[in-house]
Amino acid sequence: MTLTLPKKAASPVSLLVSGLAPSGIRRFFDLVSTMQDVISLGVGEPDFVTPWNIREAAIYSLEKGQTMYTSNSGLLSLRKAIAEELTRLWGLTYNPENEILITVGVSEALDLASRAVLDPGDEVLVPTPCYVAYQPCVLLAGGKPLPCLLREENEFKLKVPDLESCITPRTKALILGFPSNPTGAIMTRDELEEIALFARKHDLLVISDEIYARLVYEGKHTSFASLDGMKERTVLLAGFSKAYAMTGWRIGYAAGPADIISGMTRIHQYTMLCAPITGQMAALEALKGGDKAIKEMVFDYNRRRRVILKGLHKLGLICFEPKGAFYVFPSIKSTGLTSDEFAERLLMEEKVAVVPGTAFGPGGEGYIRCCYATSLADIEEALKRMGRFLDKLPNFRRKVC
Repeated sequence: MTLTLPKKAASPVSLLVSGLAPSGIRRFFDLVSTMQDVISLGVGEPDFVTPWNIREAAIYSLEKGQTMYTSNSGLLSLRKAIAEELTRLWGLTYNPENEILITVGVSEALDLASRAVLDPGDEVLVPTPCYVAYQPCVLLAGGKPLPCLLREENEFKLKVPDLESCITPRTKALILGFPSNPTGAIMTRDELEEIALFARKHDLLVISDEIYARLVYEGKHTSFASLDGMKERTVLLAGFSKAYAMTGWRIGYAAGPADIISGMTRIHQYTMLCAPITGQMAALEALKGGDKAIKEMVFDYNRRRRVILKGLHKLGLICFEPKGAFYVFPSIKSTGLTSDEFAERLLMEEKVAVVPGTAFGPGGEGYIRCCYATSLADIEEALKRMGRFLDKLPNFRRKVC
């Protein structure tokens, strides 16, 4: 008797994971790491070193031998400090015992929130262009992302008619990301009130990524959970990476309804266990004494924002004025190149790294993302190199915007 064994699949990797595209940001970051003399406007990372008082607190915690696990939810002292900060900044009240979870960066918080609230087939409205992790996290949680295009003529702000055109009876949630990565767009309180009305009308849960909330150059950030009727249906995601220049410390948090935070914690305890205690101690110090450093960094980012925006306009590239985060999102449609072609050729020919808009989902074609969290000298040199590159393009005619 002959036994016929089933043929093995070409790869043991799941079809879902196999279908995920690699991060467009990381692809260019990897390219840059193999080249010399590149000016990078690609990776969204502050060029500031974490302020000394924060680093010192982490060093002191190590000297005291604080190298153990914390509770799954994170240090209670840190959760209390976060609760106080949310009240001070946005007028929000959360119970640090059961409505706040410390995570390994905001990216883990996004993943946990997606997995905690989505059942297979649930749909999520994802305004795009957006941060590269939004749609993959929905897919990995078994959900279905519904891209909702943000338009330059609306300053990449989210509008209710665009949401209405995308929603279906299976839509369960909406992901918000303002101030925006990659566009730098912000939304006013009145504009967010319209989105809140839409969420209440359709009984939607909102996952609000507010990692750039402290990096606003005009007006004041409004936390979505602070709007009427939104706290009970919003999972607020925030962290320390951007405002405090703490990207490598990997400390974020989620604040929201106790049942959702409990569900996120159950996943977290089996996958991550807890965020690193050294990073948590650093974050605690950041909340105690980090406001001065934030103000100084925001002041410097604003100078750079004005320089790069003015420089792009002089080069003839249309770019709306970003008012938050540390990105500009100029249109390169006038060059006749796709976003990928433009980014690849600019890197190879002039050694300037930017990220093609396509890395941020539908709606990103025809744009590039430039991060101005780098020195003024590098920004000015990058603009010179971009000018040389544009002048070589046969279909581009420089016209100062």
